[in-house]
Amino acid sequence: MKNIAIILAGGTGSRLHTDIPKQFLKVAGQTVIEHTIAVFQHHELIDEIAIVAAEIYHEKISNFIIHNNFSKVKKILASGTERHFSSLSAIRSYENEECNLIFHDSVRPLISQQIITDVIESLKHYDAVDVAIPSSDTIIQVNETNEICNIPQRKMLRRGQTPQGFKCSVIKKAYDLALQDPQFVTTDDCGVVLKYLPNVKIAVVQGEEVNMKLTYKEDFYLIEKLFQLRTSDFTNRTISEQERQILANKVLVVFGASSGIGFDICKICKGLGVRVYEFSRSLNNVDISKAENVAKALQSVAQQEEKIDFIVDTASVLYKLPLAHMEYDKIAESISINYAGMINIAKESFKYLEKSCGQLLFYTSSSYTRGRMNYSIYSSSKCATVNFVQALSEEWNTLGIRVNCINPERTKTPMRVKNFGIEPAETLLTSEEVASVSIKVLASDWTGQVVDVKIKDI
Repeated sequence: MKNIAIILAGGTGSRLHTDIPKQFLKVAGQTVIEHTIAVFQHHELIDEIAIVAAEIYHEKISNFIIHNNFSKVKKILASGTERHFSSLSAIRSYENEECNLIFHDSVRPLISQQIITDVIESLKHYDAVDVAIPSSDTIIQVNETNEICNIPQRKMLRRGQTPQGFKCSVIKKAYDLALQDPQFVTTDDCGVVLKYLPNVKIAVVQGEEVNMKLTYKEDFYLIEKLFQLRTSDFTNRTISEQERQILANKVLVVFGASSGIGFDICKICKGLGVRVYEFSRSLNNVDISKAENVAKALQSVAQQEEKIDFIVDTASVLYKLPLAHMEYDKIAESISINYAGMINIAKESFKYLEKSCGQLLFYTSSSYTRGRMNYSIYSSSKCATVNFVQALSEEWNTLGIRVNCINPERTKTPMRVKNFGIEPAETLLTSEEVASVSIKVLASDWTGQVVDVKIKDI
């Protein structure tokens, strides 16, 4: 039986108080709805996707489908003024064939592959399936005068999420009966089945706290951070066979390749069949603070290879000194390498990465979230790196260029040893670990991500 994902995108975002519906706001480099569609697109058990949205946004959605190659999206359907009209639109579109309809809110972009799998597996045994998580709060029921009239046992309560899955014939029958009821009101498809087909058992599969719905402004910032945390789960830092295939015969340019993370990226990638080109001040006198140096380096690679797929900037300067005691030449060098150098690399990379639909990768540090005493110039430049990556990923997203940023915890590199001395090994990442995660990001389709790399078992 076909599994058809119905992505409900008819909301107006009134509670978020924005000019456009919340599903079209950008988070982690893409619109919310693009993230949501991508999860179903990449799920091996989903055969087809239909999107239900207001007709005024159909062209915008069509552009997303073309740009992202969302090949499973077969229909864009018109939504209605109420949520149940959107569900009905999908039901009417598929009512002539028995299939599994899996309804999901477009503004739940952090839906996991596992939840979708669990819903589909449950539909082998049930005609209706809901997704829910236990309630961590005591739920109280009040009467018309706002007085408590009941406190249900919390262990029996769940907070509903989506997706919700149904046999098409079952949800169709439930709505046929509901539409005959003049008092019919609902915001939940499982509620329609429960009320109008009480003999149909509705299974509940375990949801996840991160499968949250974007409703209020506070949710937007939380979802942005959750995307960052999700992309940080690299407990297994081994390069997979699929990643090896993606990387094979790609052309990689690394600035800052003489030591530390850049050196290890080059070493690992050479073993993966990547064609690697290394640049730094000490290796071949390439100074990224000078745009002409960057331009000449990239041009030399392009002349040999006729393409460049990945460009990585690991070059960085750290002087651990109070600002008042820092020489102006050191301030200028720090800014020119850490900030201006990043801009030079991005600007000179554009024409090559546009041609290859490639990826640009930068590095920040944990100090980007809060300036650190005694290295204010370094901290502030790393904060600027994150802002730059997020802005650039939006500018270049429609061109197919991906821009990401690695945020490693304390890492044992020559630069760190020079400034902090010898530290306990167990408190530091190795540069090889950070390099491995960097390579996995290069093999991904992410853009606009700040990818945390954390020390294991801490």
